[in-house]
Amino acid sequence: MRKNEKYTPVPVQEEKGVDIINIKGIEDIGYVQQDSIRLNSLTPEERTQCRQGLYFQDGQRRVDYVLTYHVKKPNSSRSRRHSSRFMESALARSIRRARAPPPKDDPEIAAQEQSLDYHEDDKLFRREEFECNLQEMGLELEKDEDTKTPGVGFVKIHAPWHVLCREAEFMKLKMPTKKVYEVKQGSNLVEKINTFIHKVTEPLQPKVEENRIQNVKHLSYPFSREKQHLFDLTDRDSFFDSKTRSSIVFEILKRTQCTRAKYIMGITSLLANGVYMAAYPLHDGDMEGENADPNDRKLLRDEWASYGVFYKYQPISLIRKYFGEKIGLYFAWLGVYTQMLIPASVVGVIVFLYGCATVDDDIPSMEICDSRNNITMCPLCDRACSYWKLNTACGTARASHLFDNPATVFFSIFMALWAAMFMEHWKRRQMRLNYIWDLTGFEDQEEAMKDHPRAEYEFRVMQKTLRKERQTHKFETEKEKLTCRDRLPAYMTNLVMMLLMIGVTFAIVFGVILYRISTKAALHMSSNPITRSNVRLTVKTTAAIINLVVILILDEVYGAIARWLTVLEVPKTDKSFEERLIFKTFILKFVNAFTPIIYIAFFRGRLVGRPGSYLYVFESYRMEECAHGGCLMELCIQLSITMLGKQLIQNNLFEIGVPKLKKLIRYIKSKRTSQEEEHDKKLQRYEIDYFLEPFSGLTPEYMEMIIQFGFVTLFVASFPLAPLFALLNNIIEIRLDAKKFVAELRRPIAGRAKDIGIWYNILRGIGKVAVIVNAFVISFTSDFIPRLVYQYMYSPDNTMHGFVNHTLSYFNVSHFQNGTQPLQPMHLGYSVEMCRYKDYREPPWSSTPYEISKEFWAVLAVRLAFVIVFQNVVMLMSDIVDWLIPDIPKDISLQIHKEKILMVELFMKEEQGKMHILDSMGSKGGKDSCNNHSPAPRPRSTPHTHTNDY
Repeated sequence: MRKNEKYTPVPVQEEKGVDIINIKGIEDIGYVQQDSIRLNSLTPEERTQCRQGLYFQDGQRRVDYVLTYHVKKPNSSRSRRHSSRFMESALARSIRRARAPPPKDDPEIAAQEQSLDYHEDDKLFRREEFECNLQEMGLELEKDEDTKTPGVGFVKIHAPWHVLCREAEFMKLKMPTKKVYEVKQGSNLVEKINTFIHKVTEPLQPKVEENRIQNVKHLSYPFSREKQHLFDLTDRDSFFDSKTRSSIVFEILKRTQCTRAKYIMGITSLLANGVYMAAYPLHDGDMEGENADPNDRKLLRDEWASYGVFYKYQPISLIRKYFGEKIGLYFAWLGVYTQMLIPASVVGVIVFLYGCATVDDDIPSMEICDSRNNITMCPLCDRACSYWKLNTACGTARASHLFDNPATVFFSIFMALWAAMFMEHWKRRQMRLNYIWDLTGFEDQEEAMKDHPRAEYEFRVMQKTLRKERQTHKFETEKEKLTCRDRLPAYMTNLVMMLLMIGVTFAIVFGVILYRISTKAALHMSSNPITRSNVRLTVKTTAAIINLVVILILDEVYGAIARWLTVLEVPKTDKSFEERLIFKTFILKFVNAFTPIIYIAFFRGRLVGRPGSYLYVFESYRMEECAHGGCLMELCIQLSITMLGKQLIQNNLFEIGVPKLKKLIRYIKSKRTSQEEEHDKKLQRYEIDYFLEPFSGLTPEYMEMIIQFGFVTLFVASFPLAPLFALLNNIIEIRLDAKKFVAELRRPIAGRAKDIGIWYNILRGIGKVAVIVNAFVISFTSDFIPRLVYQYMYSPDNTMHGFVNHTLSYFNVSHFQNGTQPLQPMHLGYSVEMCRYKDYREPPWSSTPYEISKEFWAVLAVRLAFVIVFQNVVMLMSDIVDWLIPDIPKDISLQIHKEKILMVELFMKEEQGKMHILDSMGSKGGKDSCNNHSPAPRPRSTPHTHTNDY
């Protein structure tokens, strides 16, 4: 509501299709009588407000929440009569239904229609009962069925001042008091530095009031009706903002019981049973057009949800003001993560450029590319493949050096410390936001609110109670609850399905392996020389694309399966449901995304065997070997294609296309005529928001960023450009998510939270695992350790000259198994007696031919030692970083301490004032109540005395 608007008396008349419901009297049976009123002629400004649908028909009471329900079109007039007779008893309805004449049409059709009418009447009765209970809780309702959205009725809900006060006290909402104090940024030097930084970064700051440096802060205190004098209530219309009002109404909707079905509680149950179609708060208004008055939504669109401001900081405080703390924390975390990717990207690009600059000086690559080295290699596959020259792998060897060089080790250590710095930086940022948003001490409130049962849980409890009552033939007074025994079938189903889905992922990876093996053999048999020369690149790229497509498809499947499995468990609370869903979804999607990468990094080329004694699958498919430059290049290709493909296709195209497609489907289902579509601009606000996509939670948003964090940290040793691609993606992702929240989604419920919950623990876990994974990648996947061992143990001059020859073993071609010899042994133009292969084995002329050589054990020992040393050193450095950086900034801890002192002083002064008044005026005193400060009640209203006033 605007500041200059006041409530005015409304004359009682009639208006078709619109009911304004107010409490008139409470009878013994608990139902409320009501009147239907029509408004007198409104001012032009009020008419504009009504047309926008943000206010009741009186143009003064703001719509805080909207419920939608299905309206049976042929009986629309009958439905309106029902809405005007809200309190018709169940007995009268059953008598009227019994006196109705039997249908004269086809009995089967008549039975179906009668069953449908019964269900519709049942839903109607539930709605009437529920809405009466809402009125008893003090809410004011207005119905509208005469809209441009056929088949949909709307119930608009307004929370008057005394209800807002009562619920704010019950929810312990911290509100700013009249007391203000100065906020110091630290010492004078720190304050000057902060002021200088703010001036330098001013072009990057969004032009919003909340983003300016505040030198003073209001002291906050949980709202209390007895202490209203502490708060500035001169402007009651803006004291509770729209986000707070809608969250208060939502708490009432969840708590209000509908006793039509046993143990059914709240709006969530009614939505699950189809009594209502949707429930949502309204957006603040239009963002463009003739009705686009200045509002927070329009400001967010201009300063946040636009690609033209991609270089600016996010207006986090305004996001929190409009969407609530939970969504505000997500975008704050995403902003911190994106900022921290900037130094990681810079270092990654430097490492990559170092590889490019030193590729011509890399001795092993030079030896491989030297055509004077007449090294004949053994065939890469049976029969179809022939002998080949090592210098044909020159391109692969040079490309491998770009990602496999000494700088890789440094970058892995840097990224491990980067992950620790990121977590510490976020904890400090989170604590600062908790102080600014008055979320300190929120744990107790969270514990009190999180035990609200879900609708599915209440339904299962009701079923269990009814079964027990039928078996014992007596009424149970004690409420039942679901035990582990009740959930045992669901737990077993969860375990079996999770193992089955992980098995499906492994099977698909194995299928891609078979594809690579068979395709490689087929391409080697091609008569086209260009095809034969690009076999490796073709197979690697196509296999990576196939893996990407499979990952994208399975991601959607696994997300649906995880939700289905979580529903089977019937968690009691929304918090428990969300955590279990996150855990299952993360496990399935993590395995799906990283299984092909883990196979290439740690298993490919390890279980191959040797010439003359290869390992076969299905007795005909020989296991894959790594290229001579190692598997690191193939790992880089797989990782880059998967990461870029998921970001471009899944995170961006799907997020843009799917909401628009769903919105189109809802328009089609509504069966709107072309004439109605021409009047889209005249739709009410609650109708426009109805066609927006419902908010489905932050789990998908967090999940895609967590998987990306895994790509950035887990295998960064093989792909130093991963932080750069993640940074570029996130710059787009922030604005894309912003546009989705502001323009494509219904306004979410403003959820309160002081941290990002279980996601922080997942991030810490990935950071710890990343140290181990990168240690193994450097040690076993790359050639860093073999080169180190050769240079300091076997090289005659402590250089890399002769390294390639040192890593190649000899094989006598006469020792091939029958049927595995090349079909074209003279492919190189001469007869081959000895070929080389990459391994540490004894030559055929030794006393133990083809046995593992001592060089292998020396390299293996150094590899294991490197893993242990790398892991412990990096984790120790991470712990030191964690210890050196305090979780709470010093200035914030001082301000929190100062607030406590000021609060004590405030109440001490208040008590002294009370004692002074008592001494001067005697025992006369009174207690302020919320209703004493609220506007005088209308003649039709009665004092609110229902027992549900908390």
